[in-house]
Amino acid sequence: MKLFEVLFVFFRLGLTSFGGPIAHLGYFRDEFVTKRKWISEHAFADLVALCQFLPGPASSQVGMGIGLSRAGIWGAIFAWIGFTIPSAIVLILFGLGMTHFEAAEHQHWLHALKVVAVAVVAQAVLGMGKKLCPDKERITVAVIASVVVLLIHSAIVQVLVLVVAGVFGAYYLRTSSELPHEPLHKGRRRVGAIFLTLFVAILVTLPILRTMFPDQTLKMFDSFYRSGALVFGGGHVVLPLLQAEVVPTGWVSNDLFMAGYGMANAVPGPLFTFSAYLGAVAKPEPNAWIGAFISLIAVFLPSFLLIIGALPFWEKLRALPRIRQSILGINAAVVGILLAALYHPVWTSAIFSAKDFALATVGFLLLEFWKVPSWAVVLVSVGASFLIY
Repeated sequence: MKLFEVLFVFFRLGLTSFGGPIAHLGYFRDEFVTKRKWISEHAFADLVALCQFLPGPASSQVGMGIGLSRAGIWGAIFAWIGFTIPSAIVLILFGLGMTHFEAAEHQHWLHALKVVAVAVVAQAVLGMGKKLCPDKERITVAVIASVVVLLIHSAIVQVLVLVVAGVFGAYYLRTSSELPHEPLHKGRRRVGAIFLTLFVAILVTLPILRTMFPDQTLKMFDSFYRSGALVFGGGHVVLPLLQAEVVPTGWVSNDLFMAGYGMANAVPGPLFTFSAYLGAVAKPEPNAWIGAFISLIAVFLPSFLLIIGALPFWEKLRALPRIRQSILGINAAVVGILLAALYHPVWTSAIFSAKDFALATVGFLLLEFWKVPSWAVVLVSVGASFLIY
């Protein structure tokens, strides 16, 4: 029963979660912390912090972690399937028949989806800020983290900010109240070590097998697995890696690559599903659908192995007093990073006029004060876009 509940909820989120990885975290918090109460606010922040340290798509890893805590390893798999398949199918179909699609970036309803993401992220920042930054010290950590991330655009800088905030918390936040926690997953460290070993073994073995057996399918799996395993920051950061893998090799033309990238930004769900499009249009391939799903599984497999492998060790580490105090600082920095993301890229890519600001304000009102479900706010915003634009 829990498995199908996980699948259903994440499938609905996969259909309605527009706005990129930061907005996805807002949708997840609204659904699993506020409404369903599957995990606590602090447990959610812990999971977000952990996924910021791991390579791969952070929002998808958070989803896998929530599914894992709810229904075990199969819960993580079902969460990934539900959240990923809707956008993957759309992008595969787009790849198969893109000549029938008109340029999507000029449609008003697509712009409305970016605007509603502003409201979603703003609500997430406000809600997490109240819980995770209750004093002036942690508010200061959040603001400093936000300023640094805004001034220096780098995924590595985000990781460094979390590290510095953790060190600060370990030594200067010891007078804070004890950090509440609900274990995400009572996995054994032996199982975690097996999954981490698999992650490294596949990463090392695939390039060797690729040279020994020059098979197109194996080459594609290796290229997409490495792209998913070596990218920090997720989302748009993976695009140059994928382009370097598929365009110079002649698998995908640059025009096809950019067309798919534009469409990937117009659909809900994780941006990493762009890999399904690339697998579908790659040449030569025995079957577009086979190529699409091979690429899709390969690019997400590292994230799956890492989140299941890391969580048992994370649970053990966070039980240590010094680590528990450092998490206070890390959680505050997570709020700051979300605050920075609220401005760039969420605000800067969506708010261009008074109409945009008005639509985002109404969306925030519905979410925060009227407690309207996020998927309903998405539908209202899209409907309103036909009247105001």
